[in-house]
Amino acid sequence: MPDNTNNFTPQTPPSGGRGAYLHVCLTPALIPLFKVEDYIVVVIDIFRATTSICYGIDNGAEAIIPVSQVEECLAYQEIHPEYLLAAERNGEVVSGFDFGNSPFSYTKEKVNGKTVVLTTTNGTHALHLSRNAKKIVIGSFLNLTTVCDWLKDQHENVLLVCSGWKNNFNLEDTLFAGAVTDQLKGNFRIDDAAIAANDLFEIAKDDLSGYLAKTSHSERLKQLGIEKDIAFCLNVDLTTAIPVLDGERLVKL
Repeated sequence: MPDNTNNFTPQTPPSGGRGAYLHVCLTPALIPLFKVEDYIVVVIDIFRATTSICYGIDNGAEAIIPVSQVEECLAYQEIHPEYLLAAERNGEVVSGFDFGNSPFSYTKEKVNGKTVVLTTTNGTHALHLSRNAKKIVIGSFLNLTTVCDWLKDQHENVLLVCSGWKNNFNLEDTLFAGAVTDQLKGNFRIDDAAIAANDLFEIAKDDLSGYLAKTSHSERLKQLGIEKDIAFCLNVDLTTAIPVLDGERLVKL
């Protein structure tokens, strides 16, 4: 674990001004470099966890409980057999579970009024590393503008945490961080990672699917025959729901 003694500590922003910081954490491995308790954290895992969470909450899921390990999912079912269990590793549903993290598993017919316990390769890992934040919300292209509008109203420092792939950088999460930066840069003081993410978004914004077709995660999903998931995850402003972490549960803000 990196030494946190030299991590970045943003100053408290003045209310209403452009004093708040917008920073981008390009992989979960870099989270220890930030004093997360000084930020609102937006967790990003475009392919596919945060997209599915946003879609599920918008479709009436009572709550989604993110956990780090498959075993934690199973432990919940022992106490709450009515809960749905969702587990994904390396893009595939873990054997014996109700579903993984495909957004098409989070339709109104499947999740309305239900509680889902979810573990994924990347997104839930990033979320758990961010737990000391002032507040944690979930971002995806599905709720892009709603999240940005809400962040503008908070007058707090914001850290965009890209889940990446097994602690490595990925393009799709960084591209979303750039889309958020594009909407917020006039209201916040941004760092170099945010500038770089915004530059990537400027290159890709007119053809998101074409640009992201070359990503390694896209290739993994294509090999699994789930290209439709990729296309769905790039829908912009399909929902207005903002999932927020309340204790151990993600619920609608």
